[in-house]
Amino acid sequence: MSEDTDQPLRLKDLAVGERPQERLERLGPAALSDTELLAMLLRSGSKGHNVLLVAQQLVTAAGSLAGLVEWTEPDFRRLKGIGRVKALQLVAVLEVARRVLARGPEISPLFNRPDLVWRHFHPLIAGLAVEKFWVLCLNRKNRLLKQVEITSGTATSSLAHPREVFREAIRHGATALVCVHNHPSGDPAPSAADVQVTRQLREAAKAVDIELLDHVIVGHAHADPRGLGYYSFREAGVL
Repeated sequence: MSEDTDQPLRLKDLAVGERPQERLERLGPAALSDTELLAMLLRSGSKGHNVLLVAQQLVTAAGSLAGLVEWTEPDFRRLKGIGRVKALQLVAVLEVARRVLARGPEISPLFNRPDLVWRHFHPLIAGLAVEKFWVLCLNRKNRLLKQVEITSGTATSSLAHPREVFREAIRHGATALVCVHNHPSGDPAPSAADVQVTRQLREAAKAVDIELLDHVIVGHAHADPRGLGYYSFREAGVL
């Protein structure tokens, strides 16, 4: 009889105390066994075989949960209770796991110098005709947690209100931040409004105890009399 007509025994058909999803909700994924994790993916078994039994058979046949990574669709379909759709779903999930493991942990960008900020933003501001203001929310090692665009418009004090800047920093658990905005002209020399905004941000940072590591204006090296393409308020001694 086919998988579709077997009237499979599903997770919701199990007794409350046997349901892996309830343990997952209460205790988190680390508390589930290999069999229970697989059962969460399978969702249902076949007639006469509940989903936990099918999951256990998979682990036993492969030798371990890790052993399933090498399985193909035909390998899965050899077990009763695993049809074509479930086999393909499992192959896809395990391929995701394989790719994540192959890449290894990614290291977030480091933003402890203005030139690193400029290199990051220079491709983003190419051809940009308006000024934008970003916040780089950083962890204790000055690595990026989240990049947030605050506003887009004209370089005035309204372009970046401290309330908006530090709301994002607090939301993302930042211990430090770098503020960044661009000058469409390419010349990163600060305007009077840029200086005013920076001073406001400096005072707000003290109030909320989040370090304002820098405020960097990004432009283009060919339009910068200094040839850098950026202006750092930290290097200028304002911060």
